[in-house]
Amino acid sequence: MLKQVASYFSLVKFSHTIFAMPFAFIGFFLGIKNNVHQYTVAQLGTLFILVIACMVFARSAAMAFNRYLDRYYDALNPRTATREIPKGIIRPSHALSFTVVMALLFVLTALLINSLCFILSPVALAVILGYSYTKRFTPLCHLILGLGLSLAPIGAYLAVTGQFSLVPVLFSLSVICWVSGFDIIYALQDVDFDRSQQLYSIPSWVGKSKALLVSRILHVCSFFLIATAGWSGGFGIIYWVGAILYGSLLVYQQVLVRPHDLSRVNLAFMTANGLASVIFSFFVIVDLFT
Repeated sequence: MLKQVASYFSLVKFSHTIFAMPFAFIGFFLGIKNNVHQYTVAQLGTLFILVIACMVFARSAAMAFNRYLDRYYDALNPRTATREIPKGIIRPSHALSFTVVMALLFVLTALLINSLCFILSPVALAVILGYSYTKRFTPLCHLILGLGLSLAPIGAYLAVTGQFSLVPVLFSLSVICWVSGFDIIYALQDVDFDRSQQLYSIPSWVGKSKALLVSRILHVCSFFLIATAGWSGGFGIIYWVGAILYGSLLVYQQVLVRPHDLSRVNLAFMTANGLASVIFSFFVIVDLFT
């Protein structure tokens, strides 16, 4: 039983939740700071758990569906041939059933939060599940992935306030650029395979060198949007320290990777980005309440 649970955790790369979850925390605590409603501590605790559950269910549905849809390509690609479905650890039908269950739990949890989140939940599902198809027809697939993860800060903010606001939208736009930039770096590993299978990505479309340039431009845009959010939200010095650290980690991951040296892609992808989101969110939340 435990082995089977571990297999599903591996299927959805649960550890990668660290990328978007901290930005959901930013949206949540920004919502508390700006909220006009009166919540008790118990209500806020319940709401916080529901927001986390929404994130976990949505991301699990998206990842399981991606693995289900890409199972044939994963079996052909030496880098991905050991994943759970190609290796026979998890059956395709079980992965699809898992996707459906996670999607339904996401919608149900959104209903428990508020009516606006429930109404928007099918839109969120369309984005995060639809991403899995995009590599088949557009090199802009990285932006769609970024859009999916960018729903975290604005979604958490809506969970608390029930209304849209400029600053969480700016954070969401920053996430789009940040995620798109590092996903391009990750896709450098599969340039030859993608071309052989007529799959689309920025690296397979424009080559490794130009793809890295696009990634760098996106990360510059991400930092610019972080700075714009800081200015628009009237944040203090603690925020700006976090913003500088965030920008430094974006620079660090760009320095790690070269067009003809991809040996440190995983370090750039997992370590640098995980640290960037966690450290930045910590400084933002501390700034909000000091």
